[in-house]
Amino acid sequence: MTENTLYNEAVELLKRLISTPSFSKEEADTFKILCDFFTQKGVVFHTKGYNIWAYNKYFDANKPTLLLNSHHDTVKPNKSYTRDPFSPDVEDGKLYGLGSNDAGGCLVSLIAIFLHFYEAQNLKYNIAIATTAEEENSGKGGLESIIKELGKLDFAIIGEPTLMDLAIAEKGLLVLDCYAKGKSGHAARDEGDNAIYKALKDIQWFQNYRFTKQSETLGPVKMTVTIINAGTLHNVVPDNCTFTVDVRVTDAYSNQDVLKIIREFVSCEVVPRSIRLKPSSIPKEHPIVQAGIAMGKKTYGSPTTSDQSLLDIPSLKCGPGDSARSHTADEFIYLEEIEKGIADYIQMINQVVK
Repeated sequence: MTENTLYNEAVELLKRLISTPSFSKEEADTFKILCDFFTQKGVVFHTKGYNIWAYNKYFDANKPTLLLNSHHDTVKPNKSYTRDPFSPDVEDGKLYGLGSNDAGGCLVSLIAIFLHFYEAQNLKYNIAIATTAEEENSGKGGLESIIKELGKLDFAIIGEPTLMDLAIAEKGLLVLDCYAKGKSGHAARDEGDNAIYKALKDIQWFQNYRFTKQSETLGPVKMTVTIINAGTLHNVVPDNCTFTVDVRVTDAYSNQDVLKIIREFVSCEVVPRSIRLKPSSIPKEHPIVQAGIAMGKKTYGSPTTSDQSLLDIPSLKCGPGDSARSHTADEFIYLEEIEKGIADYIQMINQVVK
């Protein structure tokens, strides 16, 4: 199959996906489109929930395995849209529509790459693909639910819009709910123990603390207090104050390490909503990264979180489209980005698997 054929089929598949609402946890219809597509291509595949995965035709359990992964769910369109978010219109070389950039262009490009290598023999690596759900809401019914089913994996390419540059590290995410406890009393008298004042001391610590280790690619761990709630009446000293902290963890620490340090310094109770969204990286010396560098691609650390955070293997985030367009009104991807993305993926992967 020629690269031009792969590109044309990828664009047509993306148009069908754009036309079909697929909000997180509501991906049944795009799941069916993808199942039908793989069936038409004669690919043997497996499913669980709204996730699909498959392996190259000449899979060899004795060889290492490369995973290609991207997601087919989207966020909901914001109120600033001036176009129909489900109309895959092409204008001035742009394909418009919800999910076109994040991450439909990446998804269909990786599917094209999988088909390109599907019947290849004597590869050094097996190639697996997983088209997954619930990425946008960090849901447990997406990639996380099939990781054990995928078997042993050696490294992964995660399809997210990076302008086809190489995100060799990605920050993890901790969302912390913090509880400062005081004692209620009458505001007019010297009574009680004000939970807001106790919380303020901890909030100032979150604002000012600097972790000792910095990541070469991601810089420092970043902590931001984003929500605070306390009090019921103007004349009652509050006995409880809750606040939420968004923590972006680098590959210099594990989520557990960061949580331990925070608890050593603050007096409030700190409850993580989850510790599963881990920081991730791939060595700059890895063959897939070196292949991209040889093509003139830039390496960088990504501040955003993707399904990469769920994997315990080296993983590279790379794909057509621009992260700056994700979740914006009138989302689009340039058609030439998909065309170049397919060509670049093939060139990079050839350097490793052949």
